[in-house]
Amino acid sequence: MWTPSPTNRPWPPSGPGRPLAGAWFFVPLDEAILGPGYLKVSYAKSLVRKASSIGTDDILPAAQEEAIFQHYGMTYESGAGGERQFACR
Repeated sequence: MWTPSPTNRPWPPSGPGRPLAGAWFFVPLDEAILGPGYLKVSYAKSLVRKASSIGTDDILPAAQEEAIFQHYGMTYESGAGGERQFACR
């Protein structure tokens, strides 16, 4: 689970049911619905698939963070000391 450090709101790396081609895609959980055995996000699958991704065993490079926020039309701001937004929890 990755969370933007200042907000602690989770962004799980995800795929539709499973990783796609060995990659995880990041998607915000705004307006997500959690049910028994599923998580439905408010973003279209086609938009999620076009987002930045990482391999299932990789770590998100700091340089990709801003692109993920921009992809979903969100503002990216690093910490006051240039800290990363995402932290792996």
